[in-house]
Amino acid sequence: NFNTNLIEALELSHMLEYSELIVAGGLAREESRGAHFRNDFPKRDDDKWMKHTLAFRKEDGGYELKYRPVRVTRYQPEERKY
Repeated sequence: NFNTNLIEALELSHMLEYSELIVAGGLAREESRGAHFRNDFPKRDDDKWMKHTLAFRKEDGGYELKYRPVRVTRYQPEERKY
C-alpha cells in the first residue's frame, strides 16, 4: 500500500527546489533567453552566455552556480523571430 500523500509532498518539495534553482539561474544571467525575459537585459547574448547553468548543493545547504560551454554539434543557434 502506497502513501500517495507522502509521494505528493516529496514531489512538491522537489518541484519547489527546482523552481528556486531555475529562478536563481535566470537571475544570474545578464541576458534574456527563451522564457527568461529580463527588462534590464532584453537581448540574448550568445558571446557571453552560450553555456549551461549547473547548480551544486553546498555543505551549508545553499547552492553554487557553475557553467559549462554548450557544445554545438548539428544546428547553429540563431535568434528566433516571432
